[in-house]
Amino acid sequence: MRNSNNFFNAFLICLLVLSCSKEDKDDNAVVPPATYEFTRDGESTVSFGGQTARLKMAAEIYSALKDNSSTKEQLDNMFNNGTGFSDSSLDASGKNIGSKTAASPIASATVKPIFDAMIVDFVDNVIPAWNDDAADGTPGKLTDETRSVYINAKGHEITQLFTKGLMGALVTDQILNNYLTAAKLDSGTNRDDQANLVLEYGTATKMEHYWDEGFGYLYGEEANVARADLGGNPTGNGVLVNKYFKKVNDQAERAGIAQTVYDAFKMGRAAIVAENYTVRDEQAEIIQVNLSKVIGYKAMDYLNGYVSKKDAGNLADAIHALSEGWGFILSLQFTNDGTGNPYFSNSEVNAMLAKIDNFWTVSSADCTSMANDIKTKMGL
Repeated sequence: MRNSNNFFNAFLICLLVLSCSKEDKDDNAVVPPATYEFTRDGESTVSFGGQTARLKMAAEIYSALKDNSSTKEQLDNMFNNGTGFSDSSLDASGKNIGSKTAASPIASATVKPIFDAMIVDFVDNVIPAWNDDAADGTPGKLTDETRSVYINAKGHEITQLFTKGLMGALVTDQILNNYLTAAKLDSGTNRDDQANLVLEYGTATKMEHYWDEGFGYLYGEEANVARADLGGNPTGNGVLVNKYFKKVNDQAERAGIAQTVYDAFKMGRAAIVAENYTVRDEQAEIIQVNLSKVIGYKAMDYLNGYVSKKDAGNLADAIHALSEGWGFILSLQFTNDGTGNPYFSNSEVNAMLAKIDNFWTVSSADCTSMANDIKTKMGL
């Protein structure tokens, strides 16, 4: 009986120690730096080269999807193999976009094949009809007073569907549903390794590096992420989310969202250094909700833009807007409401895309209704 009591007392002491340890860490003060600068022994611990490489790859693929000399082999290699770029450093990076597209634990396996199919559609159907007049059921070129677009038989401007689809399927998914999740940050022995400063990435721990990789998917093409004014004035570099992050932030009624996200990235990274995981997870939630809003805002804007451009008689411009809207609608399934759930499920997104499948016959009323649904559901 005495041995049993001793064992029980020891067990309670262990629980108390563990509990106090956790509480103490959660009480650790977190002081964010003025800019996204973190050092150890005088050396920077921040790196996200792989993310910068993928963002640059996306820009070259975007250009290739506007070029009628592109081939399936070329586009497939660029997307899935990470080769064939004019920037030789990208070929040598060992990175690619395809393997990171719709690759988080919450992503549907049905999404990545959509991107591969768009490459085939562009080369097999759009390029051969480059100089033909487009019509319902016929790919080709459509021109109005404002622009010309090269579209498939359903009126889809593949360049825009593909690139805007990557806003969610690559960037948003990797940041919100992978790198900034507790499941990723706390995987394996990461908490113990942070406490013991086990450095796996040069001067950084795994947890620190994972957070930086999430940061890099948004800011990876900024010339200087340690700019004191970056929060209020992102440059909008590249063709993916940072570009539209700036567009949203530049609107008076939406101003401040960039500062909110940048401050949360800094605070969350500082919380990792301080081992205060309550604060870390609070900052991740702030980023998840606010970056999701960027996707929602642009999906809503382009749906409304289609209606106004169509009403103005500019059909090519309207189809261009709807093509961008299609990509942002696809991206809605990769948003995160801060609890690990998207604002719109894969099935809900597919139902929305089905309503606008043939751009030649899209109902303006359906577009307006979908834009209003997005606004309401996401609290925009």
